[in-house]
Amino acid sequence: MRDWRNTLLFKDIAVLNEDFSVSHGMDVRVEGSRIAAVGGASQGGRSYGGQPGALDLGASRPDSAPVERVFDGRGKLLMPGFYNSHTHSSMTLLRGYGENLPLREWLTKKIFPLEERLTGEDCYHGTMLAMAESFSHGIVSSSDNYFFCEDIVRAAVESGAKMNASRGLSFFDDLLDLAGFTPYHESRKLFNDHHGAADGRIRVDIGMHAEYTATPALIEAVAALSHETGAGVHVHVSETRSEHEECKAKNGGRTPTQVLADAGVFDNGGLAAHCVWIEECDADILKEKGVTAVTCPASNMKLASGMARVPLLIEKGVNVALGTDGAASNNSLNFLDDMKLMSLSAKVRLNDPTALTPEEALYIATRGGALAQGRADCGYIKEGYRADLVVLDLSSPSLNPVYNMANALVFAVSSRDIVMTMVDGKVVYERGAFPTLDIERTLHEVERSRVRILGELGEPVELGASNK
Repeated sequence: MRDWRNTLLFKDIAVLNEDFSVSHGMDVRVEGSRIAAVGGASQGGRSYGGQPGALDLGASRPDSAPVERVFDGRGKLLMPGFYNSHTHSSMTLLRGYGENLPLREWLTKKIFPLEERLTGEDCYHGTMLAMAESFSHGIVSSSDNYFFCEDIVRAAVESGAKMNASRGLSFFDDLLDLAGFTPYHESRKLFNDHHGAADGRIRVDIGMHAEYTATPALIEAVAALSHETGAGVHVHVSETRSEHEECKAKNGGRTPTQVLADAGVFDNGGLAAHCVWIEECDADILKEKGVTAVTCPASNMKLASGMARVPLLIEKGVNVALGTDGAASNNSLNFLDDMKLMSLSAKVRLNDPTALTPEEALYIATRGGALAQGRADCGYIKEGYRADLVVLDLSSPSLNPVYNMANALVFAVSSRDIVMTMVDGKVVYERGAFPTLDIERTLHEVERSRVRILGELGEPVELGASNK
């Protein structure tokens, strides 16, 4: 007999299918962390978009056993959650700090000096804030590249989020003494201590910042650590034109992708963040190595870095995922906005309104991101898959009328339309509430960090929003 505790039944709800058509009148049963059954509420479900509804499951249909909670799905849409495949969660602490600057000046004059004042507790609370914001935007999992990773992982575990954590490594000096290079050992320890933790919610990648913030010795060390652990590498690639061209100038015409691949960095796949200025040969390498290209449209537009060649990557067979980047360069974690910007930028770049279809955009934001994070059992509403789910209110003004649901989800939906976010079967956001974290305490602690850091920098401290 099945245990009805920790179960939830979405009753008579519309479901976004794998092909991004919609089936109406469905029942979806969640048991523990997984989707236990998907079937028709009465007559096998009604289809939307030309696809047949699910077959009636008879005695094993989703509502045939008791459940702890029944969610009335009438007027609602159930879809897979979003996978934020490149971000720096703790940079919520830097939101709005350093505006109207190009990337390198932004980093060296504003971001790096502030980051030097961060503590592990700062990053814990900054990550808690990021998780709350992420849940409200339908994000269930984040690929994070930063430091103080123990504290970042602690926040992810406690909040109920999924996370691919990586300790970003950089090095500028001529001689690299690995024995004394603490960040390198932090990266190995992070993998050994946390990879697969929290029933698989936490995964660990090997991180480095970028080719232009690393010496050849560090690049080789990162490749060796990837080979040792079997983990992929999360790294910024060709974010700016100057970064890309300077690499070619000092490496005999080789691009950042080629330099990293030649050193073995991509032998276990990984995440190449941004990919704004990559060339066709780079796309071929990413495909060959099984590396996911992560586009971050809002951040790249804000810093005037350019727009990623998403249609080319898709044409080359590269897995593409979507990232918000950190809140310092976005300035939000609004994933729906980024999905829309990704679609619009692809069309503008090619002067072609058909350059990226709504179905392709949705795949990138959901299943493509899940695969980028090594989560093969995520990203679809499918029996046996992890219950990473988002519920949308179909009665919202922004979702009416609907002629094509995929188109509406990419171009019309708002985060205000999100009713619920679920991670591994646990509700982490519902109608403005965050049941897994203390949002008031988080806001208070983040404001304390802001005031302290600005004081240490000798900058004026304006009254924060939480104190007004």
